[in-house]
Amino acid sequence: MKIRTLVIDDEPLARRKLAALIAGVPWLEQVGEAADGASGIESVDRLRPDVVFLDIRMPELSGIEVLERLRLMQPPPAVVFTTAFDQYAVTAFELEAVDYLLKPFGQRRFLAAVARARNVVELREGAELIERARAVLLESKAATPLERIFVRDRNAVLPLSLSDIDRIEAQDDYAMVHARCRRYLISLRIRDLEKQLPNPPFLRVHRSHIVNLDYVDRMLGLDDARFEVRMKDGTVVPVSRARSQEIRRQSR
Repeated sequence: MKIRTLVIDDEPLARRKLAALIAGVPWLEQVGEAADGASGIESVDRLRPDVVFLDIRMPELSGIEVLERLRLMQPPPAVVFTTAFDQYAVTAFELEAVDYLLKPFGQRRFLAAVARARNVVELREGAELIERARAVLLESKAATPLERIFVRDRNAVLPLSLSDIDRIEAQDDYAMVHARCRRYLISLRIRDLEKQLPNPPFLRVHRSHIVNLDYVDRMLGLDDARFEVRMKDGTVVPVSRARSQEIRRQSR
C-alpha cells in the first residue's frame, strides 16, 4: 500500500525538491501540492492525503495555523514540517507534528522523517480497524458465535482464532487476551466479550477471568466454598464463590 502525500509550500523550488524526494521512495505517492495555507487546507480536505509536508512561513495562513485546522479533521493527516526556521519546533511538536525538517535537508534526513510518518499512519489505520471490529462485535445481535478477535501486534492487526485463546483477563476497561504464549491488550471489556464468546468452551469463572476449557488441566476445590482453575501451562486462575458453587452443583 502506498502512502499518499501532499506538499504545502509557497516556494516553487522547495516544492520541486520535495516532489523529487517523494518520487524516489517506492511506497510514497504525491497526490497534490499547494502554494499557500488556505489552498493547502482545501487540498487536504479534497484529496485526503496520509502525510502532509508543510512549510511554516506562508501567505494568508502560517503552517502552524494550518496544522491547528488539520487536527480537527477525522482522521487528521500526519504532518511533517519543512522550514528554514527552527524557532517553531517546540510548538510544532506540541501540536503533534510527526517531524520537523530544517531546510536545507538531504535525502537521509528526509527518509528518516517519512519512515516515522509511515509508522504513525500504519498505527492509526490499525487502531481504526480495531475500533471498527470492536463496534461490529458490540452491535452484533447474530446468533452465530464469534470466531475470531482482532488484536494489534506492533504495526500489524491480527485476526486471532478463538481456538488459540487459552484465557482472558480483565484490565480495567480493556481485556488481556492470552494466546500462543503471548498477551494482547484489546479495547473491549470482559463483560462485552463474554456475551459474544461461545459457552462452552469459554467459561467466565470470575469477574476478571474467562477460561477456555480446552486449556484447563483441572479445577481444584480449596474448601467447601471455593475452587481454583489450573491451566495446562501451569497458570492458576481464581474462581469466584458464586461460580464455585455452580461448578460444584454441575459436577454432582
